[in-house]
Amino acid sequence: MAVLVDPAIWPYRGRRWAHLVSDASHAELHAFAAQLGLERSWFQGDHYDVPAEVRERAIALGAQPVTAAQLVRRLRAAGLRQRSRVDRLPGEDPHEQ
Repeated sequence: MAVLVDPAIWPYRGRRWAHLVSDASHAELHAFAAQLGLERSWFQGDHYDVPAEVRERAIALGAQPVTAAQLVRRLRAAGLRQRSRVDRLPGEDPHEQ
């Protein structure tokens, strides 16, 4: 199992962002994120958003670069993919899956 990072292609506030995930556990992801200096409060349910320069540091620390499609497939296969707000039913708890 591994920490994965997709390409930094998502534009926001003048920067390009990537998604950092683990296909093993959230605990693995949080530990890796801490090594990068990310705050736990930045966790987005199943990923951290990271700017391009942090993506490069993550790869240097051992994160596997993957495509966005590969990242989602591996998260789903691991049972760690959180459904987006649009996919949930009104009143559905996002943590129940």
